[in-house]
Amino acid sequence: MFALNFQSEHHEQMLVSRAKNCTVRLGDVSSAFPENSIVWITFGKKHTPRRKLYTAIIDKVSVKHFNQLTAEDLAHQNPDIKSPEELIRFFEHLYGKAITLNDKVSVIYFSEIVDA
Repeated sequence: MFALNFQSEHHEQMLVSRAKNCTVRLGDVSSAFPENSIVWITFGKKHTPRRKLYTAIIDKVSVKHFNQLTAEDLAHQNPDIKSPEELIRFFEHLYGKAITLNDKVSVIYFSEIVDA
């Protein structure tokens, strides 16, 4: 089983409230998260204990460039981010390196799996 881990406290709140069902990851990570895979949605900083929030299924994975991200992609990633440029600034802070509109990202849509 794979995990989609999140580190931002804002993302944690969105995940707990089920307001977030998409993540944008830097680079092409499509092979690590194939569609229809079951994943744990987890929260925690690197090298610390992580908390499992829920189990989900990967609905769709698209590899794009930052400049190809749609309004829907951005809204499902984080409704506070309104443009690819804003997401780039967030990622530059997160990854500590320069990122351009031509850099590749993986857009991963997921849905919670609930017990019947």
